[in-house]
Amino acid sequence: MKASTLFSAVLICLMASGLVGCKRNIVSAAPPSVAAPPPPAPEPQPQPEIVTPPVEAKETPPVEPLPPPAPAPAEPAPAPVRPKPPAPAEAEAPAKPEAPQISPQLSPAQLADAQRRTSDAVRVAERNLQIAGGKTLNASQKDLLEKVRGFLAQAHEAILAVDWVRAQNLAEKAQVLSTELIKSI
Repeated sequence: MKASTLFSAVLICLMASGLVGCKRNIVSAAPPSVAAPPPPAPEPQPQPEIVTPPVEAKETPPVEPLPPPAPAPAEPAPAPVRPKPPAPAEAEAPAKPEAPQISPQLSPAQLADAQRRTSDAVRVAERNLQIAGGKTLNASQKDLLEKVRGFLAQAHEAILAVDWVRAQNLAEKAQVLSTELIKSI
C-alpha cells in the first residue's frame, strides 16, 4: 500500500470515530429483575502510522564572548552631606487655641453654692489622702489612691478655668473615692 492511501484510510477512520462520539444515545434502564446482556466487544482497529516530517537542522549563530566586568572601585564615594533646615522657632508656629469650655451660666447664689461644695469636697478628699498616705496599701487601694489624686488635679484645673460646675463634679468624685479608700484600710 502506498503511504498516501494508508494516510487517507487512517484519516477516514478518525473522522468516523469522531462523528460516532458526537451522537447521543439515550437508553432507558432495564428493570432490576432482568439482567442486561453484556455489551458487545469492540472490534480492534489497526494502529495508525505516525509519519513525522524530517527536521531541518538550523544553524545557531556564533556566541560572542561577554566583555570583562569593570573593576570595582576600592571604596564607595561618601554621600554628600545635606545641611539640616533650621528648626522653626516655636513663636513662629501658630499656637493651637484651646477648645472652648461650655459651662452653664450660674446665678450668683448658684455660683457661691458650687464654690462652697467644691472646696468642701476637695478638703475632705485631701484629708483622706493624708490619712491613707501613712498606711501600707495593696494594689487595688493604690489604684484607688491614684484615681483620687487624678480627680483632685482635674478639679484644681477646672477651678483655675473658672468652671465651677465641672470642678464641683470632679471634687465630689475624689471625695467619694477617698472615703471608700479610708473604709477599705
